[in-house]
Amino acid sequence: MHTAMIQNPILPGFYPDPSICRVGEEYYLVCSSFELCPGIPIFHSRDLAHWKQIGHVMTEENGFIVSPNTYNGGVMAPTIRYWEGTFYVINANFDDRGNYIVTAKDPAGPWSKPHYLGDDVPGIDASLFFDHDGSCYVVGTGLVAQTPEGLKERCIWAAEFDIETMHTKSEARPIWNSALRAAASPESPHIYHIGDWYYLMIAEGGTEHYHAITMARSRTPLGWYEGNPANPVLTHRHMGYSCPVINIGHGDLVDTPSGAWGCVFLGSRLIDGNHKNMGRETFYCPVVWEREWAVFTPQTGRVERLYPSPLPEAPVPEKPGRIDFDAPALPPELCMWGVPYRPFMRLRQSHLELRCLRRAIDRPVRSFRDPANRRQDPGEVVSLIGRRQTAKNFEASCLLRFLPEGSNTAGLAIMQAYNHQLRLERALVGGQQKLRLVQVTNEIQGLPYLPQFQTNQTAKVLAQVDWAAENVVLALKARGQEHRFFYGASEDTLRELCTADASVLNPEVVGGMVGTLIALFASGNGTDSEQYARFDWFSYHTDQ
Repeated sequence: MHTAMIQNPILPGFYPDPSICRVGEEYYLVCSSFELCPGIPIFHSRDLAHWKQIGHVMTEENGFIVSPNTYNGGVMAPTIRYWEGTFYVINANFDDRGNYIVTAKDPAGPWSKPHYLGDDVPGIDASLFFDHDGSCYVVGTGLVAQTPEGLKERCIWAAEFDIETMHTKSEARPIWNSALRAAASPESPHIYHIGDWYYLMIAEGGTEHYHAITMARSRTPLGWYEGNPANPVLTHRHMGYSCPVINIGHGDLVDTPSGAWGCVFLGSRLIDGNHKNMGRETFYCPVVWEREWAVFTPQTGRVERLYPSPLPEAPVPEKPGRIDFDAPALPPELCMWGVPYRPFMRLRQSHLELRCLRRAIDRPVRSFRDPANRRQDPGEVVSLIGRRQTAKNFEASCLLRFLPEGSNTAGLAIMQAYNHQLRLERALVGGQQKLRLVQVTNEIQGLPYLPQFQTNQTAKVLAQVDWAAENVVLALKARGQEHRFFYGASEDTLRELCTADASVLNPEVVGGMVGTLIALFASGNGTDSEQYARFDWFSYHTDQ
């Protein structure tokens, strides 16, 4: 049979913090979703090359809580594991009560309501490990260990865990600190029992340029683990800031029935050598074992664009380009920003209809400490449906049927963290129907979870024209950071409104935690309205 070729990134667009498990010949992968809803997308593959999204782990039905604020808060760093007929996902929700576990018999769902872990599981990036004998352990990040030299450093910890009661059976104990002494952000730990060793794989150096995967091993699961002399085992931090793929780290190992090994991990593709529009994406590399240590991407040591899969090629899932809203539900690649604590969307007569709710799409970012930043607030629901940017060059368009009333607006937007936005929108200005391009940027001081956090938001209209007709096609053609916005009565009669610099959406303050979202939206901008914006179709195409 024909061998599949694995093309990196295997999940383009901001699908970071990947975790993977194998059940027989089936592979399942989950990623972080931050403040998007539904949360934690789950993918399936049979060849490690072609992945199809089969659902989400966190949904309204199983009690998902996440609020739209910074766009890069919420849920991150899930781990998926399978044991004796049950799938487990352990995760931290920064909008809810911290660490939790959900379970399912079918990875496509439904998933259980969260089992909150409370003080049993402190910190972030918790992971489950099932040993060959059925014993279970939880491993996480956040404690402080004392080194033999008397220094105190952040560390990885582990404890025995009762998977039936969802409680720890022993105290959390430090098992390793990091490969570098006092390394920044030792996190994302996973334990594997391979041969006579227990292997611990973590990320360290922070999730930006100095990110790396490191490994250690022990004869017992609750070790103290000894570091691999070759650490870091996978990184691009030594390749400079101009390397086309950077931020390599946060991985999870997987094997095949034939005994081949691989690793999924996150990385970022650069645009114009500086900007991470797509955020952190999911990549793959082969792994071999030599002298009882793992060797990642052997021979070259760097992440390659293509690798031969150790598995025969499976049928290639169709990539949707145009959505006509004919189905009774949205396709899984579309998402909302925050949980909709009141209805704002309906699919009717082959249209997506978005209600003009009072929450503005560019409401200023709040500190996490702000009492007004309440969870489950119906007034904070954003009327928005979007999808991730997956390539440097792309085209997005829609047909909007809408004559705005009062303060209502609707249109096509691209957005990044901290309310960095470009919006091609319909609006009523001075009693006249207008079409305009609005740019929103923010100056950030500190981080939202720190007391000194401040933000200064600026919005300005880059271009504006009269448009009296109800129907209008809105289009965006992106070539790197050059974003050209178009409008017209049909796709064949488009006129350019304005060219904008998308690098303003991706300044250094945004980083690469999330990537750009391309979205359809509607808003009453301070006033609830019964008016709906109707979208006939939504199209997205890339040059890949």
